[in-house]
Amino acid sequence: MADKNPFPGENNTGHIWDDNLRELANPPPRWWMIAFWASVIWVIGYAIIYPMWPALPGGQGHTKGVTGWTSMKEYQEAVAEVEAVRAPNEDKIKAMSVQQILADEGLKSYVESSVKVLFGDNCAACHGSGGQGGPGFPVLADDDWLFGGNPDAIVLTITQGRKAIMNAHGKVLSADEIDTLAEAIVDAKPTSTPLFLEKGCIACHGMDGKGMAALGSANLTDQIYRFVPVGDETQLDSVKYTITHGVNDVSDPQTREAEMPKFGDRLSEADIKKLAVYVHALGGGQ
Repeated sequence: MADKNPFPGENNTGHIWDDNLRELANPPPRWWMIAFWASVIWVIGYAIIYPMWPALPGGQGHTKGVTGWTSMKEYQEAVAEVEAVRAPNEDKIKAMSVQQILADEGLKSYVESSVKVLFGDNCAACHGSGGQGGPGFPVLADDDWLFGGNPDAIVLTITQGRKAIMNAHGKVLSADEIDTLAEAIVDAKPTSTPLFLEKGCIACHGMDGKGMAALGSANLTDQIYRFVPVGDETQLDSVKYTITHGVNDVSDPQTREAEMPKFGDRLSEADIKKLAVYVHALGGGQ
């Protein structure tokens, strides 16, 4: 190919294509070579100053670098700076009750702003990022509480968890009776049917049907439901199912399962106070 080079005076390799397309043998531009060697020097300098090589011969770990810098150390220093800024408020929280924190607007605002990550890590999976609830999980933003919405009740709920029981009535009530009770509940008038008294519903839900916080029984007069319809199901269908199979009734394999786990063994007392303040504020509190 070189014998037929049509550009004999040119510094090319002799590789010619399509009569004039050829490979030149010119050196790279000076600026490119400067940048290349500068990058080599930079890599050597970086390897000396910072951790770089992942494993030394013999499996003795990575190179440390003359500065001893690590991303974990930088993270820990940043966390320490944040904690130092938060320390005055955190110390106050440890020494105050939830009621006292709620009465201090500045501290309450601090808690509501700083606790969102804590809520997201521990509560949002079931109750939603904004307390809007999820399928089968209570809404925290509507000021409707099964076990009470005062600060002490919320702290107790978070600390010890909750697991109320509603007996399955499918074996003791007829289909017509279940229909009648379910329709009265959906209409928010549970006491309008004599069955409410005759079948003992008042034992848990009270004479007025508004529930009892001590038992965690639902208020049947506010049209706020613990279990909402799924798919093509209507709210009436959902209420019928609850009456029939109950909640947490081990005698019925189709019972609804509803348990709030306890967090007293995994969160600090201060964290529980902060969550209680946040949850209380979501619903407006009691």
